[in-house]
Amino acid sequence: MEAYIYDAIRTVRGKGNKKGALIGTTATELSAQVLKALRHKHDLNTELVEDVIFGCVTQAKDQAANIAKSAAQQSGYGDHLCGVSVNRFCGSGLEAINQAAAYVKSGFRDCIIAGGVESMSRVSMGSDGGGFLMDPMQAVDGSMIPQGISADLIASKYGFSRADVDAFAYESQMRASKAEAEKRFVSRIPVTDINGITVLATDENIRPSTTKEGLLKLSPSFEMMGAMGGFDQVAIDKYPEVEEMLHVHHAGNSSAIVDGASCALIGNKEVGEKLGIKPRFKIRACAIAGTDPTIMLTGIGPASKKALKQAGMKASDVDLYEINEAFAAVVLRAMDDIGIDHSVVNVNGGAIALGHPLGSTGCMLTGTVMDELERKNLSTGLISLCIGGGMGIATIIERV
Repeated sequence: MEAYIYDAIRTVRGKGNKKGALIGTTATELSAQVLKALRHKHDLNTELVEDVIFGCVTQAKDQAANIAKSAAQQSGYGDHLCGVSVNRFCGSGLEAINQAAAYVKSGFRDCIIAGGVESMSRVSMGSDGGGFLMDPMQAVDGSMIPQGISADLIASKYGFSRADVDAFAYESQMRASKAEAEKRFVSRIPVTDINGITVLATDENIRPSTTKEGLLKLSPSFEMMGAMGGFDQVAIDKYPEVEEMLHVHHAGNSSAIVDGASCALIGNKEVGEKLGIKPRFKIRACAIAGTDPTIMLTGIGPASKKALKQAGMKASDVDLYEINEAFAAVVLRAMDDIGIDHSVVNVNGGAIALGHPLGSTGCMLTGTVMDELERKNLSTGLISLCIGGGMGIATIIERV
């Protein structure tokens, strides 16, 4: 049985700090707005939707107590609608889609909404605590270091200079600025307040005025942490071929902290006929891969190769890639690992320019590549994200 994506919708992304436009909008409300937009767009018979699977990384405060069920209840779909929240760190939004696809392909469910949400202005990273962050034995056993230093380790090990990562970041901003100007983000909705007044209508973090000279002036974000915390030495002990850590990442070439929500309608062929909606894409393959927890962020290549093998495809068979720009060196390494050119990767910019609302990003990337494949009359897309702790996730979709 095939699993189809009938549609995907996302909110605009707001800066995830006290000055961000969406700080007054809860994660539940962000989630409910994409669900309501989906219902309104298709005049959806909501009784046929059985479940909501939502990714959310920091499940604390506003986002605690099963945010997916809270969103389902606030959506107006009906009391029958169930909800479950999942956390595969940065891969959570794509994990939600993959779980929904598995349910549909198995025949256990007919119609599911999958997606994710993160309100990073209201619920800061790490505020949920947990052994991953707090237990020193986990750090010792896995030679765990902070993600930013892992990104710098990738740059140091694979030879990506400060000029390389800044050039990548600049290109992300330019591509996103062009996409915004040309109105390519067609599946994006504004966020409104309780009175229906627009709070934010465009992605707040895009900086078209970015220059390479300006990026060069930014100080490395993880140099002091690496030296004073001893993390550089942990990395070098694990990878002795790295003689010296090069700290090349900063706020301008790392993913931006933002708020946002997204959802995708996933179901079998029969439910689409009942709903009167034509499928846009089918899900060809889903994969995860574990990697070394020290270098941590190299899972995109292994997961993508695993998905390609599952689908019986080569890297060149994929028309467009959406790879999460957690840090610039992460994507540079992934492109080398998979054997693909930047011309087919993140053609409308990525998280460096647009932002990375943790639990939502995977679904947002899926919608972005769907829109672009249709715009360019292409067929196949691959979505992939690196994941904290040493994991990667990938999904291949094909246009119907």
